Amino acid sequence: MKRVAILISGGGSNMVALAESMAGDHPARPVLVLSNVPGAGGLAKAEGMGIPTALVDHRPFGKDRAAFEAALQAELDRAAPDILCLAGFMRVLTEGFVTGWAGRMLNIHPSLLPKYRGLDTHARAIAAGDTQAGCSVHEVTAELDGGPILGQARVPVLPGDTPETLAARVLTMEHRLYPAVLHRFAMGDRRPVMLP
Repeated sequence: MKRVAILISGGGSNMVALAESMAGDHPARPVLVLSNVPGAGGLAKAEGMGIPTALVDHRPFGKDRAAFEAALQAELDRAAPDILCLAGFMRVLTEGFVTGWAGRMLNIHPSLLPKYRGLDTHARAIAAGDTQAGCSVHEVTAELDGGPILGQARVPVLPGDTPETLAARVLTMEHRLYPAVLHRFAMGDRRPVMLP
């Protein structure tokens, strides 16, 4: 059974989708939900689901990313996860941290990578006149949103879409895609999951 830690910064809707999927004959179980934001809504949700939680507030560390990541790693060491899932974790991790988790860290990103790495993905897709948008799950590497793609799901961009309406449709697909990729990944299968 693989042990999974989930890193969040906000409400944790993808964390909930992942945690709820890890039941029955699933090859993994959640062992920790960790946030960098005090009072993040996802922490209370995790506690309500009986999942251990931890907080490492990034703000006291200022620009000392290495010290922040050392504190993160200390919490992770206590939980001893096999797999790390970033689920709306809004901090860019350093190459040193990422290298320590090489091949064991996943992230979900709200675009059809390699398009629109970084922020404001939905507004950028609409501005470009794209007819399709979506989300991607990828292995985390030192290159921002640049690791091997393990899954993608597509949604149409509709006439009159705003970044908010498009984001809501993409989020629904994120909640389907991320659990499907994690299930396959936890079994050692890295073939991409493609949802329509």
